[in-house]
Amino acid sequence: MGTVFTPFASFGGGLLIGLGAVFLMLGLGRIFGATGILSGTVFVESREEMTWRLALIAGMVLAPGLIFAVTGSMPALTVPVSPAMIVVGGVIVGLGASLGSGCTSGHGVCGLSRLSIRSLVAVPTFMVTGAITVFLIRHVFGG
Repeated sequence: MGTVFTPFASFGGGLLIGLGAVFLMLGLGRIFGATGILSGTVFVESREEMTWRLALIAGMVLAPGLIFAVTGSMPALTVPVSPAMIVVGGVIVGLGASLGSGCTSGHGVCGLSRLSIRSLVAVPTFMVTGAITVFLIRHVFGG
């Protein structure tokens, strides 16, 4: 299974994520960590924060529709695993984000830019763990 290299789309996506994180920090003083935002919606921490959390999640869910409205085609998406494995992966990511006190977006985008020591440890840990996982799945288990 090959990976398609998309430098312009990737740069644009990264730029938008960074701008979103900056605007969330400037506007509400909050960190953009997608898993934490979703978790704070499912396990309600504060009723006052529900509006911006739901708006952000709605934007993530509705963004492909906006792309379709602008370009006339949906973003290409290939998921080479079963829906059950997606659920299992989601649970594992949620547990990892909980144990790591944040997710890749919170640590990688916001934590590193704030020079957080915790994020400076977490991000390389995520990267090494991800590389090991990909190696094992693709080359050892033949997935």
